[in-house]
Amino acid sequence: MVKIRLSRHGSNKKPFYQIIVTDSRAARNGRFIEKIGFFDPICKNKLHSCKINLDKLKYWTKIGGKTSKRVKKIIKNYIKIND
Repeated sequence: MVKIRLSRHGSNKKPFYQIIVTDSRAARNGRFIEKIGFFDPICKNKLHSCKINLDKLKYWTKIGGKTSKRVKKIIKNYIKIND
């Protein structure tokens, strides 16, 4: 099954997340199929804290990719801010 989820990067106390498409059996920071965006929870400016390629997101969800709860929340906020 294909999952759309977060992969943690960054250093201690300074997280930075990549939004990736991966096989559900892969490790959190392991193999992935494609990067479709990023999320920076530390960034003060809400416009620059997140970037998602919506075309790729639609493609993967159309094929059957399932998003995690946190990614759904990030996408919802991203669309609300950018509209």
